[in-house]
Amino acid sequence: MRKLIYVPIIHTQTDMGTLSPRLEEEYIKKFSGDKWLKHRQTVEKLWTEIERRLNQLKTPIHKVYQDGLPICGRELELTTELANRGGRNHQIILQLVKQGAELLGTEDPKLLKEEYNTITKNLGQGESPREDYKKVVRENLEKRDRFIAQRINETLLPGETGVLFMGLLHQVHTKLAKDIRVEPLLNHFKNEKE
Repeated sequence: MRKLIYVPIIHTQTDMGTLSPRLEEEYIKKFSGDKWLKHRQTVEKLWTEIERRLNQLKTPIHKVYQDGLPICGRELELTTELANRGGRNHQIILQLVKQGAELLGTEDPKLLKEEYNTITKNLGQGESPREDYKKVVRENLEKRDRFIAQRINETLLPGETGVLFMGLLHQVHTKLAKDIRVEPLLNHFKNEKE
C-alpha cells in the first residue's frame, strides 16, 4: 500500500512570482484593498494550520510533490529560492527534506508554460473571464492533473508515504492509482462517490 497526504493550498504572493503584482492589482480592483488584506491573513492562517498538522504526523514522509514545481533537475534550488523569499509552502517543504523526504519535480514544464501564457494574456481583460478562456484553463488543469497523477503513480513506491501540496482547484486525487490511499490533511474534497 502507498499513502499520499493531500495538502490543499492557496498560493501566496511569493508563489506567484512575476505575476504577483498584476494579480494583486486585479484582486484589489475587483474586490477592494480591505478584502485583499483579509485574503492575505486567511492564507497565512491556512499555512500555519498546515504546518501544525504536518508537524503532528507520526508517519515518516518519503516523497514530496509540489503544485507548480517542474521536473527540471533544479527542484531543490527553486524551492530554496522561494523559501528564502518568505514562501511558507516552500519553507515547510525544506523542513520535510531536512527530515529525510525526497523532493520531486511534479509538473511538466511545457504545461506550466502554457498555463502561464494563458493567464498573462488574459490579465486585465475585464471583470469576468470569457468562456473560451475558462475552457482553456479547465483543459490545462485537467492535463496537468493527469500528468501529476502519473508522476506520483510512477515514483511513490510500495510502503512509502508522500505529501502532495496542491491548489484547491486540482483533482489529482481522482486520477491516482487504486493502490494509493489518499488522506487529506484538511477536509477539503467535495463529497464525491468513490
